[in-house]
Amino acid sequence: MGKPKKLNLQRIWILIFSLIVLTELLDFAASSLFPAIKYASIIIVIGTLPLLIVTIKRVRKKYEELRQSKLKLKNIFDTLDVAIWSHDLKSDTLLITSGIEKLYGYTYKDFYQDLDLWKKVIYPEDVSFLSERAARLAKGETVTSEYRIVRLDGEVRWIQDRGFPTLDSNGNFVDFNSVLFDITDRKESEGRYRSLVEMSPDIIAVVSNDKIEYINEAGCRLVGASNPEKLIGQSPLKFVPAEIVEAFKIRGSQQQEKRFRLEFQVKQLNGETIDVEMASAPIFYEGRFAVQVVGRDITERKIAEKTIQKMAYHDSLTGLPNRNRFRNYLNEVLNRQQENKTLAVLFLDLDRFKIINDTKGHTVGDMILQKVADRLEMAVQNEGFVSRQGGDEFIILLEDIDKERASVVAQRILNEFSEPIEVNCQEFFVTPSIGISLYPSDGKDEETLLKNADTAMYQAKERGKNNFCFYSSNLNGVSIRKMELENGLRKAMEQNQLTLHYQPQVSLETGELVGIEALIRWQHPEYGFIAPSEFIPLAEETGLIVPIGKWVIWEASKQRKAWEIAGLCEVPIAVNVSVRQFEDDYLMEYFSAVLDEVGLQANQLELEITESIMQNLENSTIILNKLKKRGVLLSIDDFGTGYSLLNYLKHLPIDKIKIDKSFVDDILYHSNQGIMVKTIIDMGVNFNFTVIAEGIETDEQLAFLKKNKCKIGQGNLFSKPIPACQMEEYLLKRNRKSGITI
Repeated sequence: MGKPKKLNLQRIWILIFSLIVLTELLDFAASSLFPAIKYASIIIVIGTLPLLIVTIKRVRKKYEELRQSKLKLKNIFDTLDVAIWSHDLKSDTLLITSGIEKLYGYTYKDFYQDLDLWKKVIYPEDVSFLSERAARLAKGETVTSEYRIVRLDGEVRWIQDRGFPTLDSNGNFVDFNSVLFDITDRKESEGRYRSLVEMSPDIIAVVSNDKIEYINEAGCRLVGASNPEKLIGQSPLKFVPAEIVEAFKIRGSQQQEKRFRLEFQVKQLNGETIDVEMASAPIFYEGRFAVQVVGRDITERKIAEKTIQKMAYHDSLTGLPNRNRFRNYLNEVLNRQQENKTLAVLFLDLDRFKIINDTKGHTVGDMILQKVADRLEMAVQNEGFVSRQGGDEFIILLEDIDKERASVVAQRILNEFSEPIEVNCQEFFVTPSIGISLYPSDGKDEETLLKNADTAMYQAKERGKNNFCFYSSNLNGVSIRKMELENGLRKAMEQNQLTLHYQPQVSLETGELVGIEALIRWQHPEYGFIAPSEFIPLAEETGLIVPIGKWVIWEASKQRKAWEIAGLCEVPIAVNVSVRQFEDDYLMEYFSAVLDEVGLQANQLELEITESIMQNLENSTIILNKLKKRGVLLSIDDFGTGYSLLNYLKHLPIDKIKIDKSFVDDILYHSNQGIMVKTIIDMGVNFNFTVIAEGIETDEQLAFLKKNKCKIGQGNLFSKPIPACQMEEYLLKRNRKSGITI
C-alpha cells in the first residue's frame, strides 16, 4: 500500500514547483507591465497560498480514500475463495489478483510466467470442456464452467470459472475477464446428497407445477418404470389420487415449516396398486416452489397388519370374531343402546365335546368346531353377531329383540344341530346348551350380561343339555356346579388337592433344555380331575386366582431351587400369572419375598402373562417394568388369542412370546398351512422377542417350526406335563446323556 502515498508526495512537489514557476512568471510580467508596483509577485504568492493549501489537503484526502477503498477490496478478495483474471489482448497486459494463490496453491508470479498454467493444472478427465468454452467466448458469450484442478500440493479442488469476453466493432476478441470461485464444498455436498438420494431404498421425488421434476431409481421401481426419463414431466395424477396430490400441494404451500405424512395407494404402470407411506416437505427447486416427497412401499407391512389384526380379533380356527372382538362390539352396542329396547346375549357350550377331543384327538375336534361355526352362522342368519369365546364355547349377540324372538332363534340353533356332523366319513352328534341373558333386565354392562348368560348355560346343562335357558335371579349368579367348584376350590389348597406338574422347554436348534413350565392341576375328591380350563376361569372370576397364583409361584420357585442345589437344573422355571394378580397392590413385595426367602436368582424365574393384561395397560406396564428391573423374565402366553395390541406390545418389557397351541395345530390341518405361526415368528424376530411354540405333538410341526426359525418348543412331542418326581428323573436322564456328573 506504499505506492499511492509515494504518488501523493510527487504531486504535491509538482504543485509547489509549479507555484514557484508561476510566481516568477507573474513577477516578470508585473515588473514589465506595472513597474511602479513593487513586490507584486510576493503579493500574488501570498494571495494564492491558501488556495494551494486547500488543494493539497483535498488531494491528500482523495488519495487516502482511494487507499482505504483498495484496502477494503483487497480484504474482501482475501476473505473469499475468489480470484480475478483480467487480460487486455491489445496491450497484452495481464492482471491477476492474489486470491489465485489460495485457489491453486501456486504463486501469482507462476501464472505471469506461464499464461497456460491454469490449463495445465485442470484435472485430466475435465479438459474436454475447453474447446467448447473457447468457441463460445470467441462469439462474445459469457461462459460459466465448472471443473476440477490439481493443486500444487496434489489436492483436487472444484473451480467455478465465469468468463466475460469483450469484442471490438469488428468482432475481434480484445479483452477477457474471468472470476474464479472455489466450489469444492458445494460440489462434494451435492455429490454426497446425490449418492444418498440415488442409493436410497426409499422413494424420493420432486413435484412442481403438477409435474414430476425429479424421481430416483427407487421411485421408478415403485411404479414399474425402467428409468427416470419415462416419468420426468409426467403428472403425479397418473399414479396418485387427486386428493392426495392436492393435500400435499396445499399443505406444503400454506405451512412452510411443517411436514406431513400420509398412507395411500399408488397405481403402477401395469395397473396394479400398492400401499405406500409418504411424507411431504416444501422446497425450492431450480428457483421455483416445489414439493419434495419421500416414501416407501408398505404393501407387505399392510398385509402383515391385516393378518395380525385378523389374528387379534378373529378366531384362527373358525374365522369367527373372537372373545376380544365380541366384547368390544358388545360395548359399542351398549353405549348406543336405549333402555326401552332389548338385546340378548346367548352363551353356547357344546355338550360332551371334551369326550370327542379325548377319544378322537384335537384334529377331529377342530374340524367339528369349524362345522359348528358354519351351522351357527346359518341358524342366526343376519339377526345376530356370532363369535367364538374359546374352546367349545360360542357367544351370540341379538340386537333389538324381545324374549319371545330370542327363544325362536335359540330353538332354530338347536334344530340346526339335530342332524349329525360328518368328519372323515364318520358322524358325530354334537348338541349345544344355551344360556340367555337379556338387556336391561339381566344386566346393563358387558361383564354382567356375559356372566349371567354363562350361568344360565350351566343351568341348561343341568336340565339335560341340548336346550336353552334364560337367566333367572333365583340362580344367585352361579350354577349349582359352579358353586360346588368354588367351594371346593377354596378348600383345595388347605387339603393339598392342588399339585404342580412340569413340562420341559427345549431349544429347537440344539435339543438342549432351556426352560421348564410349572402347570397347576386339581384332583377333586368327588369329581376327580378338574381341567384347568374349567377351574381357572372360575378362580379368576371369584378372585381365588390371587392366593392360588401366589401358591404356584412359591411352590415352583422352591422346587426350582431344590433342583439347583441337587445339580439337576440351571434353566429358568416359568409360571403363569393372571391379570387379576396384577391388580394386587402387594404383588411386587410378594415376588421379592419369595425370591429372597427361597434364594432363587430373579433371572431364574419367568412369568407368563396372557394378552388380557392389556385391559389395564397402564397399571400392568408399571408392574412389568418393576419386575424387569428386578431381573425377572417376562413372556406373553397364548399369543394371538386375546387382547393383542401390537402398537402397545412392542413397548412392553417382554422377553418372549408363546404361540398358542391352536396356531401350532394349524400347521398341519388348516388351509393357511401355518401362515399364522410364520407371521407370529417373523413379528417376534422384528420385535426382538424370543418365540416359543407350545403344543408341539408331531415331527411335521417340529420341522415347520425349525424351518421358520422358531427358537424354543414345548409339547408332548418332547414330554407331557409330569409330576415333580418324574421331572427329577427326566433331568437325571438328560444330565447322564450330556455327560454331566452330579
